[in-house]
Amino acid sequence: MTAPAKDPAHGWSAAAAEKVPEKKKTADVIWMNGKLVPWASATVHVSTHALHYGSSVFEGMRAYNTPKGPCLFRAKEHMRRFIDSGRVYRMQMLDLEELIEACKLVVRENGFKDAYLRPLAFRGAGPLGVNGSKIPIDTLIMAMQWGSYLGEGALESGVDVGISSWNRPGPNTIPQGAKAGGNYLSGQLIAMEAERLGYHEGIALDVEGTVSEGSGENIFVIRDGVIVTPPAASSILPGITRDTLVVLAKEHGYEVRQERIPREMLYMADEIFFTGTAAEVTPVRSVDRIQVGAGKRGPITEVLQKAFFDSVKGVREDRYGWLTPIA
Repeated sequence: MTAPAKDPAHGWSAAAAEKVPEKKKTADVIWMNGKLVPWASATVHVSTHALHYGSSVFEGMRAYNTPKGPCLFRAKEHMRRFIDSGRVYRMQMLDLEELIEACKLVVRENGFKDAYLRPLAFRGAGPLGVNGSKIPIDTLIMAMQWGSYLGEGALESGVDVGISSWNRPGPNTIPQGAKAGGNYLSGQLIAMEAERLGYHEGIALDVEGTVSEGSGENIFVIRDGVIVTPPAASSILPGITRDTLVVLAKEHGYEVRQERIPREMLYMADEIFFTGTAAEVTPVRSVDRIQVGAGKRGPITEVLQKAFFDSVKGVREDRYGWLTPIA
């Protein structure tokens, strides 16, 4: 497989350029510490602890337009993980129902039908020093319009990825099960390297040399009809979209295993796909320039992708209670 063509105007690949999300309408207001404030006024002081030491936790969640109106997808699970992430870093978080109501409010007040939400809690302004346990916690929720994370057409055509030279941190260094801002320094290195090498995305290995995840996505590998995804011990963030696909795959009669994946299995796979709130269900068409399957979205990926979008958009019965109406 040949490398993606270079964009002469920028010196980086056209494939990587596709990753930049299409510019959408900016939200009018942000929910911040219990009230709505204009987008431009949602600012912090330069002494904010999180700016200096990375002391933040966050979530990514989507709202989808359904026949019954806009709904948050798996709001309880997302907000519970948000709270759990704060607990790991001994941050006093708001309660679950208050956070869900705030999410509904910010989507409603911005007039969005479909939206990506970014709840964020962080140690705010105060004296410098690594231990910020006595610094108050600020909490905000943004809502914005955001299309296909890995580029237009990625959901249908798939993406080209490369194995990163950067490994995920070990489980006894930085807790990967918490969705903390500082964890994504690793993801930035992976994503920037992938862009530089002409890929849409990178895949990191864990400290044992087995497959972990993308810069911001979980990964599924399919061989002979069996679906395998790395376990929590492989330094992954146990994704909520990942869990959704496990449920849907089992519902459709597929065998799903959570086990360590050797790197070479990516080259032998019949199908591979990414999952994540931003990435949704994105097929992988090549790894390190080695074609995956037919080099396009595979049949099992297509079945599961359809089941996912039918679920989030309310096309099928909400049998698991995943949708929370915003109205």
